[in-house]
Amino acid sequence: MITETHKYTIDPDIAVVQIKGRLHLGNLLAAVEDSLKKLIRDGGRKLVIDLEGLDYIDSAGIGMLISCYGDMDAAGGEFRVAGTQGRVAKTFGLAKVERLLSFDADVAASCAAFGKG
Repeated sequence: MITETHKYTIDPDIAVVQIKGRLHLGNLLAAVEDSLKKLIRDGGRKLVIDLEGLDYIDSAGIGMLISCYGDMDAAGGEFRVAGTQGRVAKTFGLAKVERLLSFDADVAASCAAFGKG
């Protein structure tokens, strides 16, 4: 399955980016990273990455998310990951990414968590 992304906003200040398919090393990963970093550069300060439809992620995909988290943190914003499940959730667990990124069950939980961390 090819990587698909879709961006929408909740309220005026929360951006949600859905990522579906596979997030792994390659040109599409670079394109996803560029779009996330552009959103941060353009002033987005509350970002939810919705991975409910993601089937696979590799270390390059995890690294990209951590890099975007770092950019958001440096900009003074908040970055949350929602909807991980199955093999993707297991990969994040093995990599112990929860030490850095904030994970929520779904987009609604991520939105509710902004400002509470």
